[in-house]
Amino acid sequence: MSGEHMQIGEVAARTELSLRTIRHYEETGLVIPSARSQGGFRLYTEADVARLMVIRRMKPLGFTLDEMRDLLAATDLLDGGDRLPDAEREQLLDRVRHFEEAAQRRVADLRTQLARAEEFAATLRGRLPSA
Repeated sequence: MSGEHMQIGEVAARTELSLRTIRHYEETGLVIPSARSQGGFRLYTEADVARLMVIRRMKPLGFTLDEMRDLLAATDLLDGGDRLPDAEREQLLDRVRHFEEAAQRRVADLRTQLARAEEFAATLRGRLPSA
């Protein structure tokens, strides 16, 4: 399916994002459909779906649209091949490492929040009569 195009409905189903959200990401420049049908419908490729999945995974970690754009720009350049000068390539890799470290910190914070929420739910459960 690598060369085939998908309409926005299929992309929404595959990414579990709403049509509105996908259109919003297009408006903000985060993802641009690879093509348009003769009727003007947005058409997406597997690469577009992969890009949307990166965005979807960043969102619950609290990354801003600008941060998403920054990471996607860095990975786009890195995916462009070996034609980058070594210094520029290393700078881009450092940027990606920064995002990976930030993601790890945010995941740890979410785990802490989840543990506290579970403790709270257990406390409430302990106050209820046994069934």
